[in-house]
Amino acid sequence: MKSKFTKKDLEQFSERGINESVIKQQIENFRTGFPFLDIVKEATVKSGIIRIEDPEIEKFIEIFETESIGKKIVKFVPASGAASRMFKELFNFIETYTGSDEEYLKLIADKSIESVYYTIEHLDYFPFFDELKTFLLENNLEIEDMRKKNEFVPIFKALLSEKGLNYGNLPKALINFHKYQDGYRTPVQEHLIEAVNYCRSEDDKIFVHFTISPEHRKIFKKHVDDVKKQIEEKFNLKFNITLSEQLPSTDIIAVDENNNPFRDDDGNLLFRPGGHGALIENLNEIDADIIFIKNIDNIAPDSLKFKTFIYKKALAGMLMSLYDKICEYLEILDDPKDIDDKLLDKIYKFVEKDLFIMPGPKMARMSRKKTIKYLKRKLDRPLRICGMVRNEGEPGGGPFWAKNPDGTVSLQIVETAQIDLQDKDTEKIFQNSTHFNPVDLVCITRNYQGKKFDLHHFIDKSTGLISQKSKNGKILKAQELPGLWNGAMSDWITIFVEVPIETFSPVKFINDLLRENHQV
Repeated sequence: MKSKFTKKDLEQFSERGINESVIKQQIENFRTGFPFLDIVKEATVKSGIIRIEDPEIEKFIEIFETESIGKKIVKFVPASGAASRMFKELFNFIETYTGSDEEYLKLIADKSIESVYYTIEHLDYFPFFDELKTFLLENNLEIEDMRKKNEFVPIFKALLSEKGLNYGNLPKALINFHKYQDGYRTPVQEHLIEAVNYCRSEDDKIFVHFTISPEHRKIFKKHVDDVKKQIEEKFNLKFNITLSEQLPSTDIIAVDENNNPFRDDDGNLLFRPGGHGALIENLNEIDADIIFIKNIDNIAPDSLKFKTFIYKKALAGMLMSLYDKICEYLEILDDPKDIDDKLLDKIYKFVEKDLFIMPGPKMARMSRKKTIKYLKRKLDRPLRICGMVRNEGEPGGGPFWAKNPDGTVSLQIVETAQIDLQDKDTEKIFQNSTHFNPVDLVCITRNYQGKKFDLHHFIDKSTGLISQKSKNGKILKAQELPGLWNGAMSDWITIFVEVPIETFSPVKFINDLLRENHQV
């Protein structure tokens, strides 16, 4: 850096627990950018994605239900997302809609499920409709009359504003997603009920961990305390629910257009959250034998949970089966004197065929000693199985074969921003991709000796994302850490398994709640 940091700057670093050298590296990343990932080909059912049929599913479920006895299972749910993103189009509508004839005609012209008009026409089908209707009645307003008079803005203000239901300021986790005969459920409630099926221990305990935003801690904790008792009584069990926040030490400094530290009007440095990749710190604190990871907004009502239960258990059973074999081989490799060439070749093929790790061209000429060292390094890592669904147009990451820094090729979840779409060959690989990452992971983060891995050792720090933002009318550049299931888990053993689309029910936009898989 050209300029030195001031004493005040260093105090800001200290308050966040960030070392100055980390800040300098972040600024260097802004200057140099992040390299694109070298993807070799798309992962498909014929190459890299496993499709399991009924007999295997039953076998893996049995393995899970048998071998998980006595194991600590934790469900890890990233839940820090704000509901404001769900209502982005409604906020824009409130700001811009004047009710003129021209704007009304434009509004009703778009009747697609993504449109605001679709929201208006289907208000009765939202799980929060009764709550909204009651609120308006208490303020001497009738929702049907308002719709007939085209008074849409006051309806949305009543839904989103602090003076109304305040949905625009809540975490997504606390929005009513589903309506049942006995009441409503938030994503938090649905995740707890889902956990009952595959996270319950033999002593009737269930461990669930939510990552949250600090500003939502109080209201989040109150909601958890309010709803968990009812579920505990219904299913005769006990929840152990913990909450954590993204650490301030994972925040990233912002820079201006010239890559110099961005300062506010008071001369303070501006820091921004490091994105969901920061949650590797939270995950690293989880001490468990098996960890299920699933996003807060990906949850189905009871009528569609059955397939989710089946595949969660099947994926966990497959994971445990692979882990047992990995542990067996690592114990053998600990005493290489007793390994004959036939056994060494068997382990080598297991790494290649079962763990989908292809050696680089130089590895064909490795000595016996180097081969053993290579196999130990590739086997002694955290292990994850990732459910993959057929791509039906959802934005986000997907499964690919990618080159690693050591010359090997393995499976990676890759975000679009990591791919050089200007390169014709790479763009073709991207277009040929058949599957999508729904964030449906089952993980083991212990080594073959039962000790917990330090997950920091398996992050690809050369990955990340740089984007342009603004603050008080000034342009700034923001940076995100390697994504949780992308760069942050880059050096994990990764297996892809196809799961049914019915197990994927995300809610990114308010009208997603009107889709069939969210209508109870």
